[in-house]
Order: sequence, then C-alpha cells, then structure tokens
Amino acid sequence: MFTQVKTPQDIFFSPQRLVVPLFQRPYVWSLERQWEPLWLDLRRIADQLFAGAQPEPHFLGAIVLQNQQSEIGNLAVRTVIDGQQRLTTLQILLDAIHGVLEDRGFSDLALQIQNLVRNQDAYINDPSDRFKVWPTNRDRAAFDEVMALTIPDYAKLQNRDSRIAKAHQYFLTTVGGWLEGEDPLALAGALVAAVSRFLSLVVIDLAYDEDAQEIFETLNARGTPLTPADLIKNFVFQRIQSEGVDPEELYEQHWRLFETPFWEQEITVGRLIYSRSSLFLTQWLVAKTGEEITVREVFSRFKRFAMDGPGTISDLLPQIVESAKRYQSFSEGAWKQTGPLSTIEKFVYRLDIINTETAKPLLIWLTDPSRDKVPDDQLELALGALESWYVRRTIIKASSKAYNLAIAALIRELDKVGRESAGDVTLKHLTELSGPNLYWPGDNVVRKWLQSEPLYRRMARAKVRMLLEALEDWRRGYERPRDSNPYSEQPVARYACSIEHIMPQEWRKNWPGEEFDEDGNSKDDLVHQLGNLVLVTQALNSKLSNSPWRTKKEALAEHATLLSVRDVVDKHPLDWTSGDIRERTSSQVEALIKIWPVPLGHEGIADEEPSAGSSRVSVEDLLGAGLLRSGQTLYARVADHFGKAARVSDDGAIHVEDQRFSTPSAAARHVTGGVAANGWWFWVTDLEELSSISELRDQYSDFYGNDDEGEEG
Repeated sequence: MFTQVKTPQDIFFSPQRLVVPLFQRPYVWSLERQWEPLWLDLRRIADQLFAGAQPEPHFLGAIVLQNQQSEIGNLAVRTVIDGQQRLTTLQILLDAIHGVLEDRGFSDLALQIQNLVRNQDAYINDPSDRFKVWPTNRDRAAFDEVMALTIPDYAKLQNRDSRIAKAHQYFLTTVGGWLEGEDPLALAGALVAAVSRFLSLVVIDLAYDEDAQEIFETLNARGTPLTPADLIKNFVFQRIQSEGVDPEELYEQHWRLFETPFWEQEITVGRLIYSRSSLFLTQWLVAKTGEEITVREVFSRFKRFAMDGPGTISDLLPQIVESAKRYQSFSEGAWKQTGPLSTIEKFVYRLDIINTETAKPLLIWLTDPSRDKVPDDQLELALGALESWYVRRTIIKASSKAYNLAIAALIRELDKVGRESAGDVTLKHLTELSGPNLYWPGDNVVRKWLQSEPLYRRMARAKVRMLLEALEDWRRGYERPRDSNPYSEQPVARYACSIEHIMPQEWRKNWPGEEFDEDGNSKDDLVHQLGNLVLVTQALNSKLSNSPWRTKKEALAEHATLLSVRDVVDKHPLDWTSGDIRERTSSQVEALIKIWPVPLGHEGIADEEPSAGSSRVSVEDLLGAGLLRSGQTLYARVADHFGKAARVSDDGAIHVEDQRFSTPSAAARHVTGGVAANGWWFWVTDLEELSSISELRDQYSDFYGNDDEGEEG
C-alpha cells in the first residue's frame, strides 16, 4: 500500500482507466450536499487566483485504487475500491469546464482540461478506453452519453433524468455564468489552475494482491453512508471474483434484482428507516441463523455466515435471490386492493398494517426454496397462529419490544424439529409464551379490553379499518372454513373504505340522551367503541354524518353492499341507542375472537396487564411524525430563562449546550437549576406565538389516536 496526497492533475494526467466495479452502488451525490459545496469551494480558490492571491489547497478526502495486472502496451488499469463518488464528480466537473472553454474559444485551456478527462487516441482500443474514469455499469450509459458531447442538449438526452446528466448540467450552467464576469480569459485561466492544481485528495494505491475489502470497509463511513446492502454487495462480488467466476454474469442473473425500485424503497421500522434490500438481507440472515440480528450488524454477521458456510458465495447468491423473488411476490400481492388474497398475502397485508417487520424472517424460513416445502396445512396453521398472536397483542396495545427475540427463538426451535410439523411447533411455541411482552392474549383478555375501550381514540385509524375489513369479510365467508357453496361476493376492498361513526362524534346536536348512559358510561367514549363503527365505501359529508338517525340511516343504506352496514340499517329502523352500541360491540368482539382464535382452553393472561390510556407520546414520536425535525431549536418560555435554547436530536433527546437529556422535563429542570417543571409546557418552538411541544403532542394524539407503536427489538 502506497499513500500520497495528489491533485487532479497528478491523478488524471497519465493515460489510464480507473474502473468502478459493477458491484459498487451507483452515483448518488446531489446538488445540495455535494455539487454546490464543491463548486463554491472551487470558485473561492479561482477568485483568489484571479485576484493575485495564493490560496490554500482544498482537501476533498481520500480514494483507494488497486492496480490490476495488464499486458504491456495496454492502458494501465486500476480498480476504484473507494471514492468513486468523488472521482466521478470530478470527471463530470472537468468535462463541463472543458465544454464551456471550447464554446468560448479558449482552446488551449480547454486542451489542458481535456487531457485530464480523455485518453489520447493512441491508447484507445475500445470505445470505453477514451474515458479516464469508467463508472459502474448502472451509470455507464448516462456517463458515456453526456461526456461524449461538448455542449449537450440535456432535454434530448436519453438519460436526462440521471444524476450524472443533472450534475453535468449544473456544473456547465454554473461555470458558464461565472465566466460572464470581467476578463473571461483570465477568469478561465484561474479556474483551470484551481481545478487541476489546488484541489487535493489522499490517494491510497494498493497492489493487485492486497486485501481491498478490508480497506473498503474501514473507509465506507465517509461521504454518503453505505447501506448494509451496499457492503454485502461489495463483499459478495469481491469474493466471487476471487473464486474465478465471472462477476458480471452473476450480477446480471441475480443481483440486478436488488437495484430496482421495489428493493431500493425506504422502509420504516419502529422509528428508523432502511432500504428494503438491507432489511430483507437482515431478515434472510435471521431466517438462516435463528439469531437476533439488527440491521446495523447484519454486514459483519453475513460475512461470518458466508465464510463459515460449506459452499461458495457463487452458490449462496442464487439462494438469496430466489428467496428475494418470493418475498417480493407476496409483498406486492399483499397490497392488491381488490380480490381474494392467498394465506401468505393476507398475513403480510395485516402485519404491514400493524406496522411490524418482525415476522418476516419466519415467513422467509417457511417459504425458503432451498429447503423442503412446508406442507400446506402446516403453513396455514403457522401463519394463522402468528397472525392471531400479533393481532390480539395489537388490540390490547401490548408491547412489541421482544418480538425479534421471540421470532428468532421460534426459528431455532423449528430448525430442531423439521418442516413437516412447522405449524404444530409454532402453535405450541406461541401458546407457551408468558409475561407482558410475549404472552398470547386469551379470549377474556380481548373481550375485557374491547368491550370497554374507546377503540377509535386508542388505535391508529389504519388498524381500526383492518379490523372492520376482517369483520366484513367474516360476514362474507372469507374468514371461516369454506364449505361447498361458492362465495357470493368478493372480499371487501382493502384500505379503500372510510370509517364512519354510526352515532356521530357530535351527537349532542341531533341525538337525544344524557351525557352518561344508565350504566354510567360516557357517551363521548361510547361513540368510539367498536360497535359504533362501520366501513363506508366513501365518506359521508359532515351534514349527513351528524344528522338524526332516520336521516343518517338513509345515507348509510346507500352503502348496503357492505353486509355489516346492512345489518345496522335493517335491524334498527327507528333508533340507534347506547344499548345498541354495547350489544353490537359484544357481537363484533365475538366475531374477532373467532377470526383470530387461540387454542381451546388457552387463557392467555399476563402477570402484568396493560392499562387503558397508559401509552405515552415521546419526542421521538413527534420526530417520526414530522411534527418536529432533527436539529430543531426549542426555547424556554419562563421569564427568568426566556429564550434559552435547546436542540432536538434525531433520537428524541433534548440537548442544552453540551448536555443531553432524555425527556423535556429533565432538560427544563437543568435550565431552572433543579426546580421541577413540566417540560412539555416549558419548551416552545417559537418565541412569538409560544407554541409549546405539548400542542404538538396533542396533534399527534389526535391524528394517531394516542396509539403507541412501541419499539420492536
């Protein structure tokens, strides 16, 4: 390994090809974070040179290159191990400057820049040899197209929406505008000197037989952070190359799948965001090992798994991708809005609504194409038990903190006994779980909760709608064992209906009765119970929604294609009372218990029952909902400390000066010198309106129904 500080002139002048391997991620730098700051630094240096000053070089970071063996007489080839974003950006910048200089007639200066971008004709045996940097395969078409033209017509480019084309357009436009100043030739000379001799990089040159992967992993945290999928991809194809297998062929056959919109989509897990590919690779590894693995540690664990395994990486990659194809199929199928879903698709849809990814490793295990097929009846038994466990715990707002641990333990247990009894083992495992973080709530626990809970206030709207969808499909026959008669109707359209209160939330205007019913229950709570909620195919306008029962009944009758609505309309022609709500709540609860059953005789009582209204909204919740942002400043509102600033960090902590506090009240107490204060009232987001973070907490509760998602872990 040989390390030097070099300028772009030093790096690019000699004939060569700096090749970005296909297994590295594509070009991701952007205007706000990289292009504009780079230009502003370069312009500052050029302005100083133009004014006759001697500027300090501007440091751009480090790059790692590895020499490749090549035949005598051919271009020297080096692989870009790290720093492709910097090198690609510099080439785009240099080419844009070259185009502007040629267009202005500054031919000598343009030639100086051209020698840093393109190899001379004598060294070109292949069209791609003309460029000194050759990007990864996903970027080659865009790079080749834009770099081949002196002044591109960007609107006509086939790859005009690529980041490479947009970067080139930004630099060409910006450089052209800057050269409109006085004495353009002198400005151009200063710019050429600045970009070629006053930018610097640390260049680490590796011999062809040195361990490039170790260096890559050490340096990956710089610039735009690499995802676990990026690191795994780099490791996989480095190893494939060392196995003597053609990496480009395996990339095209297999890994290209992960570089499609489905896999590059960002997924929220708890309060963190990951690419779907990184999340899947974590879940796949949990399915293979039965270990609890976080996304943060998946790369190191994957390396150990791959290197300790009996086969080669070339053998392992097709297994991963076949599982990924099944994963994508049931994930996309789950979100079909209409029509029946398969057992797996329905399971995925409902768990997506519950907002948990923790069951996915087990689903990967159950559908693993490299193992024996799980019998259909055992697959249905396993998924039915799991779905009941998740849904029942969601209904009673039980903690989800131990879900990862429970699923990993179940996978280890399944690995011991085999796949032919997967459903029986899953059912037994869930039945034996105990403690408030894991137990499977029994029928009486669910009854007690739902018969007294103002569900609409306590549970996120999407979850309430999912329960009502299941109840409608129960009426249509889709949640029961199918008999010989065909279904008379399709399942209800998913995530499409609105939730309507039969007795309206504003009941006082047109609905007679007292504030409390004969049993002392507040009507303001009663209207939010399960029995007072129905799905409607389109939301009623507020006038109809708050109308007296006889008028509202006619409006609901328009939605009589939903059997659950038809029951309400047909069976209550004259009135809809508090007693009707309680009666319907009871019948709905019994249906839910049948839809998501527990084994006969299972009591499912925790040592410590959760209590209604116990969920707490945190600062981290407000960050996740976008009501606060990471780095936002808060201010003290009290007179003696008015305007004292604090900062919100991305983990929900409050920072006052250099000290971190986990709650608003702890931060407030620090400011007041130990005097207790309600931090939610104490801290405001502005000093004019004095809008407290307590108001943001109320907004969160209003929107999410005070539904605490907890933290999966």
